[in-house]
Amino acid sequence: MTCEQKFRETYRREPEGLSFCPYRVCPLGAHSDHQLGKAAKALGVAFGDQLGKVTGLAIDKGIHIAFAPKQNGVIEFSSLQFEKRAQWHVNSVPETKQGDWADYLRGATLKLGAKYPLRVGLSGVIEGSLPIGGLSSSAAVTIAFLKALCTVNGLHLSDVELIKTEMAAENDYVGVSCGKLDQSCEVYSKKDHLLYLDTKDDSYELIPTSTAMKPYEIAIFFSGVERTLAGSKFNMRVDECRSAAYALKAYAGMEYGKFGETNLRDVPVEVFHRFADRLPETWRRRAEHWYGEYDRVQRGAEAWRSGNLEEFGRLSFESGKSSIEKWETGSPELKKIYEIMTQTEGIYGGRFSGAGFKGCCMAIIDPAFREDIFKKVETEYLAAFPELKGHYSACICHSADGVKI
Repeated sequence: MTCEQKFRETYRREPEGLSFCPYRVCPLGAHSDHQLGKAAKALGVAFGDQLGKVTGLAIDKGIHIAFAPKQNGVIEFSSLQFEKRAQWHVNSVPETKQGDWADYLRGATLKLGAKYPLRVGLSGVIEGSLPIGGLSSSAAVTIAFLKALCTVNGLHLSDVELIKTEMAAENDYVGVSCGKLDQSCEVYSKKDHLLYLDTKDDSYELIPTSTAMKPYEIAIFFSGVERTLAGSKFNMRVDECRSAAYALKAYAGMEYGKFGETNLRDVPVEVFHRFADRLPETWRRRAEHWYGEYDRVQRGAEAWRSGNLEEFGRLSFESGKSSIEKWETGSPELKKIYEIMTQTEGIYGGRFSGAGFKGCCMAIIDPAFREDIFKKVETEYLAAFPELKGHYSACICHSADGVKI
């Protein structure tokens, strides 16, 4: 059943709008778009990142929302993926999260209402086209919801406002210390282009797929195990990275200010090399990943620009290895999929998608090897985790445009 069909069944009327936000994959730039935190909000700048450079591709799978306005200001939503229906008023949102799937939407309502008068509510049904985990479904559903809520209230947010409002909902209301890659990719992306984003100043480039590039597809391998960021080690990694930057500034005699304003982008790599041995082992490994990923992203962007898919893929595999060894993320299931991917003909490169705490892996593949790749990954993965038969799945995606309504 689609969200439109469910809407008709529930409300005995036609939906008046359909909002769509794509999922995203991040081939390079993992774990480098977070931090800055609360202090940055007080300064009125984009918050939540370690000021890295990142790459991303929106894909042709995502979140659909069928909706219609409610003039009484009530927001009433259900999801095809969850049983519970959620309801609140545009001007009476619970101040703290309620612990269910609708917290992202409540947070978005609260943040949008703090800046703009909201009078009209929504009836809506949400439909996700892929399993949850690793593709930024939380950002996608929040952005699709915000587009719908703005539409019925006659609001027209800029892309930057849309991204910041979604981030505020996740950071402040839900409690996830996310950066801006997910939102930026799902808003800015363009079909057949790689998003190359600098989170320090929000500048970005959409690098077109070179005519010299070999054909490729995006394969998604779902581990069959879902995860929740706020309850995972995601936020801990964010704090460890910030701690490394804070300590390095102190060792180097740099002005280090407040802890919440500290980021590795402001610490030259030479400072890291000079004082790395003074850092606790855990903090050193986090910083090693960040500096390595910063370099990989720049080289990867140039590889994509020139059409060198082999080099781009190699860098993505290298990124995945660094996530395992230096960022120390990845469930046993995801590590196994990654290991199989590195040993499979026809896969140019790939890594965990998202934070790496369960979820899925993404790969850039040669379409000519699609069937053999799917067979090999499934066979070897389920041999290692037979209990996940019926939960594991895989699909093929292609690049796509960003959010639309």
